[in-house]
Amino acid sequence: MCILLLKFDPRPISKNAYRLILAANRDEFYHRPSKSADFWDSSNEILSGLDMEEGKEGGTWLGISKKGKMAALTNYMQPKIDKNAKGRGALVTNFLTSDLDSYSYLKKVSSEGHLYNGFNLIAADLNTTKGDVICYYGNKGNPEPIFLNSGIYGLSNSLLDTPWKKLQYGKQLFTEVIKQSQDLTKEDLVQELIKVMNNQDPQLPDPAIEDQGKDHVQPILNKYAAVCVRCPGYGTRTNTVILIDAEGHITFTERTMLNADINQWKTSTYQFKLQT
Repeated sequence: MCILLLKFDPRPISKNAYRLILAANRDEFYHRPSKSADFWDSSNEILSGLDMEEGKEGGTWLGISKKGKMAALTNYMQPKIDKNAKGRGALVTNFLTSDLDSYSYLKKVSSEGHLYNGFNLIAADLNTTKGDVICYYGNKGNPEPIFLNSGIYGLSNSLLDTPWKKLQYGKQLFTEVIKQSQDLTKEDLVQELIKVMNNQDPQLPDPAIEDQGKDHVQPILNKYAAVCVRCPGYGTRTNTVILIDAEGHITFTERTMLNADINQWKTSTYQFKLQT
């Protein structure tokens, strides 16, 4: 299970406003091997964490490039997983290295959507001069990608803005922080968003999540009903916050679990400017 909250305002009126604020949780088995967020190589061009699971090496759930490409992935909760399906993490890495714009890339992915287990993919072209474009496609939803207008969006393990209670509650907490964003220092804003992403209040009962997850064991499903998931050996192991201001300055902060221990965490922050 994962959750992603996004505020998108491609042309903010105030110079102090952020044109994009993203807060995301990666929920995964604690022992699944992965690399913390870092630039991929000495070119310092693309920044992301990386999956290192055998057969899935190099995939990722969230990444951004200095050229302004950004993508984020969540899985769609479904009863049966096809173990022979293509790895979903490559959908993000392929976009980050592609020359295609976000809509064209998602259009191409939509023609191959049946080759993957259920997923949601957000892809963005961030350009200070031309303006920002963000698109969304889910292979369990509409056959065509859509463009996102200015606004606040939530995505978990169903389609975009599906009214799961945990998602609605997360959006409410996120929105309350966003309203204060121009009055907070960048550092305080990041910390407030991380606090939102670590909220463990279960939002129960939730008929929507129960209906989609009816083939899962109920006590396990109930553990998924909070913004921050905590189960034995599984749960929220990475929080990521991305801020992009009106002039294209990016702050990328990742808080990630160490040694599969919920009491050990490392926080890394990267700051750079869009090359546009």
